[in-house]
Amino acid sequence: MVMASRRFLWLAAFALAFSAVAGAGHAGEAERIPTERPQADKASPDKPLGVVELFTSQGCSSCPPADAFFAELADRQDIVALSYHVDYWDYLGWKDTLSRKENTERQYDYMRAFGSRSVYTPQAVINGRVHVNGANRAEVDGALIRMARSGEGMHVPVKVSRTSDRVIIDAGDAGAGPNDAHVIIVYFDKPQTVKIAQGENSGRKMTYWNAVTGIQTAGMWHGKAQRYELPMTEITKKGGCAVLLQSVGKDGMPGPILGAAFIHKP
Repeated sequence: MVMASRRFLWLAAFALAFSAVAGAGHAGEAERIPTERPQADKASPDKPLGVVELFTSQGCSSCPPADAFFAELADRQDIVALSYHVDYWDYLGWKDTLSRKENTERQYDYMRAFGSRSVYTPQAVINGRVHVNGANRAEVDGALIRMARSGEGMHVPVKVSRTSDRVIIDAGDAGAGPNDAHVIIVYFDKPQTVKIAQGENSGRKMTYWNAVTGIQTAGMWHGKAQRYELPMTEITKKGGCAVLLQSVGKDGMPGPILGAAFIHKP
């Protein structure tokens, strides 16, 4: 209880210290919208263009443009798009109905991995390698294309199949690059429409896509083709699932995502 209380106070203080900076730094970013949608040179179901992890909050006034853009990303077949609702803006007068402390912890893990001094919303982490303003289409799309062409995209194929009672995940060979990674299963909700009654977005009615509800590690991958199995019952009772093949540093912090795929229900 003492540790939880201290952590809450620390997060609240951190949020207060950077609220003005975060809001000012991202105002107006959504206006710079390119007219063309980038496509992967060789995107396929087992090798998508990339992974976009958006850290957002219903209580953040800068987030609605990012949430609207994210809805477009979530609709694309060549991107694994996941939305993590954080809880450190809840003190502004509205408790995010989709927020989870584990989502906030994942964002702080990324902050430490990137050597950053603060977190912010809307933050988009691309392929576990870089972070950009989640409302800035040019930065998100540019990072996805740049990484796909420079070898920092999804270079390890991840294929998902199923039988009547299980989901089968086949991770391919690494080739060059990191040869150890965690096989991470990310669960998310079906699209949800929320009417925000208080706080900075009071009166808005927003639809949120792929809001993460849980994360679990299914196993380890060591650079060679390997198969993993999950019971179908774990998948069918969730809104949706994705699998990430993500390297992890010696300090336990998240690293580059090497491969990814959605786990489609029957």
